[in-house]
Amino acid sequence: MRQILLHDTLTGGLRPLQPRQPGRVGIYVCGPTVYGRIHVGNARPYVVFSLLKRFLVHEGFEVTLVMNITDINDKIYAAARDTPLSSIELAAAMTEEYVQDTDALELGRPDHEPLASEMIEPIIELIEQLVKSSHAYPADGDVYFSVSSYPPYGQLSHRRVEELDQGEGVQGAKRKRDPADFALWKAYKPGEDSSWESPWGRGRPGWHIECSAMAEQLLGLVFEVHGGGSDLIFPHHENEAAQTEAARGTPLARLWVHNGMVNLDREKMAKSGGNIFLLHEAISTYGRDALILYLCGGHYRQPLEFDPEHLAAAQVGVRRIRDAARGLTVGSSPRWSAPLRERFFEALADDFHTPAALAAVFDWVREANRDRASGAPAAVGDADLREMLSVLALENLLGEDEREPPSDVLELLEERERLRRARDYQEADAVRERITALGWEVRDSPTGPELLPLGR
Repeated sequence: MRQILLHDTLTGGLRPLQPRQPGRVGIYVCGPTVYGRIHVGNARPYVVFSLLKRFLVHEGFEVTLVMNITDINDKIYAAARDTPLSSIELAAAMTEEYVQDTDALELGRPDHEPLASEMIEPIIELIEQLVKSSHAYPADGDVYFSVSSYPPYGQLSHRRVEELDQGEGVQGAKRKRDPADFALWKAYKPGEDSSWESPWGRGRPGWHIECSAMAEQLLGLVFEVHGGGSDLIFPHHENEAAQTEAARGTPLARLWVHNGMVNLDREKMAKSGGNIFLLHEAISTYGRDALILYLCGGHYRQPLEFDPEHLAAAQVGVRRIRDAARGLTVGSSPRWSAPLRERFFEALADDFHTPAALAAVFDWVREANRDRASGAPAAVGDADLREMLSVLALENLLGEDEREPPSDVLELLEERERLRRARDYQEADAVRERITALGWEVRDSPTGPELLPLGR
């Protein structure tokens, strides 16, 4: 079993993955707050950590992947006020949309997808332990974590306490002992249509304590990898790490692994900012395979710009792999394949470097095409390529897409051919663009035009 290194935000460097129990890895990833449909930025951690699980399983580990769903949050209350739905109904509806949208990525579901609303008892127990150990204090129905009671606070985000802003605005400011303290439990307020009983009165949990409780319930303590977007390092993950270690006397996770943001027009893609490209629209526009290839095309820790040029390049990449796969024999591999396969998996073992791994894939494609062009007598087998692509959830590119073009696309193809025969190439190109907009590519060949799905 090869050594696997991942970048740890806490220590600021690469650290080896060292399971608590040999061969077993637990991963907790902070999922979405469900008050609207998810965008491509929300999908990046889903893709990154789903593929990381695939790689670790390939390497022989038994992996438990947990991605929570935050269905109790101020943003849900606020969004529900603009709809005829209650906050509970809105969260349930958006959870359904989230599952549907991420199902379209065809990566499988996480092993557990806990809802915050299902974990109220463990959340209350964890808060009670913090109050008992003087790391938290009740105040008029709220409960706050005392940052000054925990000297290591700020070590994950590498910030000084006096520079920190919990992002809670003026809410509860008069009840806090220190402005840096953050809410563990929030008292019921008029207009909130869901609340739960607690030792401090009716209310609801704060965001940070939800994830600490869910992670501990499903993975235990000192589990292997805590993941999520880099925008969560502070305050969310800083607070998770602090409150768990303060209550339990042991760290929540061994490695804190963060993916970079997806940017749109050079700004972080975010629902709050309004600059988003919804996931289901991206899949419809560019194709599932192209979207996966696009997300793998940048190192997970770096920001990624979402623009037509990057997505078009990913679509070209999908076509290159699919074209090279035609005519490959099933099983076995040529002699030149083994070093490329090794390079692929070594790249993933070195901080899950998917761009370097993809470079090995495209070198494989180049060698296969060279063999084919030279008329090499030995058929090129697909075993190594299939193994590499399966880790990136792109193995379907080796199989023929059996979808038949719909009648409207076939009619457009006939119209294009009629225009080409009439030498009206400008109109023929316009029809071709209409075909592309419907998700199909026209590939001209000596035997006539061929219709191929665009990135599935």
